[in-house]
Amino acid sequence: MNNIINDASVNEWFSQQMANLSPVKMLLALALGLVVGLIIALVYRKAFRGVLYSPSFATTLVMLCMITTPVVMCIKSNIALSMGMVGALSIVRFRTAVKDPLDTAYMFWSLTMGILLGAELYDIALVVVAGISVAMLGMSFFRLRSPNTFLLVTHYDADAENEVMSFVRRIKVQRLRSKTVTPGGVELTVEVQLRERTDIVNSLMDTKGVHSATLISCQSEAGN
Repeated sequence: MNNIINDASVNEWFSQQMANLSPVKMLLALALGLVVGLIIALVYRKAFRGVLYSPSFATTLVMLCMITTPVVMCIKSNIALSMGMVGALSIVRFRTAVKDPLDTAYMFWSLTMGILLGAELYDIALVVVAGISVAMLGMSFFRLRSPNTFLLVTHYDADAENEVMSFVRRIKVQRLRSKTVTPGGVELTVEVQLRERTDIVNSLMDTKGVHSATLISCQSEAGN
């Protein structure tokens, strides 16, 4: 008798779970999660303005969206499972350091889309991903038109100090980063902003007493 009751309870439990979460719903949500995740990864690639693009991070954005979607679908109708999931996630420790704060925003974007898709708010999810995509691409376009930041590193004789500093001062936006004086000469590092990639290195090398000049692309530190 107990076996019959237990079998009936188990069958009822499975029937209830399958009614709340069918394979068709799960596949649809995963498919939308893949599409939305790919959109986020594509926007990340188009809007990326860092030094080194990471394809693995773009793949991580897709995975975050797809992983979050079924998790939310499973826990939204089961309080006990949701509490257990919160307890399990509370012991996870993420050790990877995120260098660019904008990368953190992309991760939250992927998680948010996964939550919306898992809650079956498909219309809202599509509107949100479209709106944020347009905003990010628009901001990326305006950044393209802003001045590019470089480090100008030059080594010259002490006798050429006045000529080199006069050349540097002619650059509209420039900031001294370091200056090292040795018996062999002077090494100067200046942060400069150029609207066009003008060949200032060759122009600086034409100055008498300059031994080397290097222009290094970089990102400005937190807007400084």
